[in-house]
Amino acid sequence: MSVLESIIEGVREDLAVREAALPFDVVKERATKVAPPRDVIAALRSSGVGVIAEVKRASPSRGELAPIADPAALARDYAEAGARIISVLTEQRRFNGSLGDLDAVRAAVDVPVLRKDFVVSPYQVHEARLHGADMVLLIVAALEQNALVALLDRVESLGMTALVEVHTAEEADRALEAGAAVIGVNARDLHSLEVDRDVFGRIAPGLPYEVYKIAESGVRGPGDLMTYAGAGADAVLVGESLVASGDPRAALIQLVTAGSHPACPRPAR
Repeated sequence: MSVLESIIEGVREDLAVREAALPFDVVKERATKVAPPRDVIAALRSSGVGVIAEVKRASPSRGELAPIADPAALARDYAEAGARIISVLTEQRRFNGSLGDLDAVRAAVDVPVLRKDFVVSPYQVHEARLHGADMVLLIVAALEQNALVALLDRVESLGMTALVEVHTAEEADRALEAGAAVIGVNARDLHSLEVDRDVFGRIAPGLPYEVYKIAESGVRGPGDLMTYAGAGADAVLVGESLVASGDPRAALIQLVTAGSHPACPRPAR
């Protein structure tokens, strides 16, 4: 069993527990009463290469990264430092995340918020909306094509934006076939957890001009952001290097400054 398969098995078990406690119909009804989603595309369209900053306590590859006792305070630091979007891990077994973290971050900031999890069910999409998410991660490697299409449609029907994550050219083709408007290219292979920073440069140039391209994983500092920008990134998603830096706000400011520099290459729209 690969790492991804193991994670999804746990996600399904935890999902069954939540759904038993709060039925799908109740989640759907309550989600309709939440404030409308924020405009993710407007955030991505802004000048320069944006930074999606992540609230991330742990990862399967590195274990514990940071305790993050106050995710709301970290999110405020991120927003004040210039993060375009804030990503919140909600998977609990391998990433020590929770929907409580999503609630705390949503209440603390006005920028768009991404629910980052292993979404395999419509329940999780409505759940994300109920907890204030504006954007939802969909991982192509975790989904059959019909499920990917259905979940992408579900996300958009609720006014949210899907970040469709790929790791290979074949997965990128599947994302495009499903109608993805925002594609994230993850340098980390979720089956082996190995990182290949060249993956973005191999895949992104082949994506249509109108698709927003997010580089995920492998950003250790401004140099990596500039490399991804040169390959066509509209934004980078950064988690581990921020929370493990000792000063996430300062580390983010460096990235935001690099992304807004006039010399930073970026496709014009």
